[in-house]
Amino acid sequence: MNDHKTPIDEMIGLDSQILSAQLHELSERLFPPSAEKELRTFSSAEAAALIGITDSYIRQLAKNDDGIIPPKKANGRREFTLPQIHDLRRYLARSKPQYLPNRTTSQKLQTIAVTNFKGGSGKTTTAIHLAQYLALRGYRVLALDLDPQASMSAMLGCQPEFDVSEDQTIYGAIKYDEDRVPIKEVIRKTYFAGLDFIPADLELQEFEQDTPMHLASTDRDPRNLFFMRIAEALKQVEEDYDVVVIDCPPQLGYLTLAALSAATSVLITIHPQMLDVASMSQFLNMTSNLLRVVREAGGNLDYGWMSYLITRHEPNDGPQAQVAAFLRSLFSDRVLTATMLKSTAVSDSGLSNQTLYETRPETMHRRTYDRAVEAMNSVNEEIEKRIRQTWERSES
Repeated sequence: MNDHKTPIDEMIGLDSQILSAQLHELSERLFPPSAEKELRTFSSAEAAALIGITDSYIRQLAKNDDGIIPPKKANGRREFTLPQIHDLRRYLARSKPQYLPNRTTSQKLQTIAVTNFKGGSGKTTTAIHLAQYLALRGYRVLALDLDPQASMSAMLGCQPEFDVSEDQTIYGAIKYDEDRVPIKEVIRKTYFAGLDFIPADLELQEFEQDTPMHLASTDRDPRNLFFMRIAEALKQVEEDYDVVVIDCPPQLGYLTLAALSAATSVLITIHPQMLDVASMSQFLNMTSNLLRVVREAGGNLDYGWMSYLITRHEPNDGPQAQVAAFLRSLFSDRVLTATMLKSTAVSDSGLSNQTLYETRPETMHRRTYDRAVEAMNSVNEEIEKRIRQTWERSES
């Protein structure tokens, strides 16, 4: 209650300062200034599964003593860093190229926009786990955080309030004035080998404010239209990556439309509740109308695929099962067969600013962890299959 009649703007401002200070303190406890976020190591069995070989084959390779397999630890086990897994992948690809999943020069960069009109649909969780999964599999991945709330950035160890300065988001590369910077200047390396990212912060809102004024100008160069700007920026680095994963804002603004215009595929997350389905219906209707305008203005909307992903799914919940069946009856195989389960493993990992792929299995109940990872992998394997099918079609 506002007992002292403090003006509401001052009260909100004070609350913001208090919360910001506490978040900064928490961040420094988790990741002190002298430390950087690091990815855990992987067991021999995990490394084998990521590459697509057997653990026994790794033991066989270790006998060759050529340095490609790390030695056993004092406990008798081998542990691989992700760079070591990638090195082994490249070593095996010398005789069997299929161990390297990277696209060929004839295969187009895949840009996946993960989107939903409603917050709380698991959009960011989906986007970051997809980006990390693809990096674990050996793809060259760029994660683009387009949500001013910057949840993806925070999960990747970047605290926007302290680590992101002016023009260090995608806004710096797509703004309308002559102070634009090359997109390479806003791309950052991560602790996750094979995964780069572009952070977000509130600066992104400036694009929403600048665009109406630009639309009123006389500049009609197609490359300068708002919906082309992310696509044009990504062209500068398309040779460096196989896949771009965009975490879109939870609203249908200029940033989202620009992301959808840059995308080659779209993944729409949906929580299986009727209120969320009704909200998605409005989102799809508005998106259709706006994209029609973009297409008629020359925007590229040639998608390899558009799919729906059921998130925060509780398979034993009767009403959710009915909603999921309802969606499948409407959209058939455009609804992914796999679903992202609602799991304490995901939320528990988030408490320490980690994803499932970063969390060590021994830190939580093993059955809960295994079930969550299996479900997450099933989702991402299905998306990976769609990516590869798109590449195969482009070569046929």
